[in-house]
Amino acid sequence: MEAQFEVEMLFEHEYLVRARAAGEVIETRIMVEPGVLEQLGLEGADERQVVKETAVFLADHQPLIDFPPLLDLADVIASYDDFPEQLRRHLPADH
Repeated sequence: MEAQFEVEMLFEHEYLVRARAAGEVIETRIMVEPGVLEQLGLEGADERQVVKETAVFLADHQPLIDFPPLLDLADVIASYDDFPEQLRRHLPADH
């Protein structure tokens, strides 16, 4: 069963992601530093959707319980070679 993620904007470029795992709520803060979307070729993309798709991607690669409390999108890019391509594939084409 695919995890359901709630994404809440905390500050500009910073989001809180919530999901349920093993009967508890998992929370992770994901930062989208300026320039990262440009680096990915996703200028103008909805940051909230980028964060949600990032959480979905990570859930496919590790248990939710192992999500770190704070994560920078640039770290995901550095850790997973296929992440940029997968992210582009799952975002609407009209970004």
